[in-house]
Amino acid sequence: MAHTRNRTLHAVFLAVVAAALMAGCAGSGTSPFVGVWGNTGDTKQPSLDLTSDGRATGTDGCNRLMGTWKEDGKTISFGGFASTRMACEGVDTWLSNASTAKIQEDGKLAVFGQGGDGIGTLAPGK
Repeated sequence: MAHTRNRTLHAVFLAVVAAALMAGCAGSGTSPFVGVWGNTGDTKQPSLDLTSDGRATGTDGCNRLMGTWKEDGKTISFGGFASTRMACEGVDTWLSNASTAKIQEDGKLAVFGQGGDGIGTLAPGK
């Protein structure tokens, strides 16, 4: 009887360890979206830094942007951006209106607004 109980406890223990290891591996894949998009060295050009923890930071070419993103297959959605509110003459701040994005065949990040219309693209950062 004790031998059977030990085997059962051992099997349960191994199942728990295996489940914990598998859960840890589930999120370890690197998303193709993670990284820098655009030229972060030029603050007058739009750029984004998408981190693996779902944070998005960058600039729309004038104002600093801070927000979140979430991957859904081949598309990501942005949780909205908070931004500074500097007045920048002659700057198109299209990136602050981003709603979703996807990677195009040419490797650029195509960005879409609330209505689904394309509003711009960002090249992969260096």
